[in-house]
Amino acid sequence: MAKQFTLGKEERLKSRKQTELLFSEGKKFTIAPFRVHYSFSKVEKTSLQFGAGVSKRNFKKAVDRNRIKRLMREAYRLQKIILRKKLEEKNIGLNIFFIYTGKELPVYKEVYEKTGKVLDKLCEIASAIN
Repeated sequence: MAKQFTLGKEERLKSRKQTELLFSEGKKFTIAPFRVHYSFSKVEKTSLQFGAGVSKRNFKKAVDRNRIKRLMREAYRLQKIILRKKLEEKNIGLNIFFIYTGKELPVYKEVYEKTGKVLDKLCEIASAIN
């Protein structure tokens, strides 16, 4: 059985083509402090790919941006299982990109809770797809 709490190479949104498609044709919603871009796709094998970004305008130091992205990835990694199960039920793929829009450095607890809310909302959206 595959490890459930991992965020491996195949689960990261790295393809420039897919990322551009996500931002140009995908949908988005905001749950402070995140803006979430997402797009569903019909696929044979369920794929769930994730990306995270932080604005250079709000956080000048790369150290701070990297820390926030690390917190986002960790919170997502631990909670994505509910979303994965929903996608497998519906047999659809999903690309997600989280953008941190807050103005100050977050604490992990806040990031974890908000990530949970985002994933719940994505589950609801996936449920509505027929």
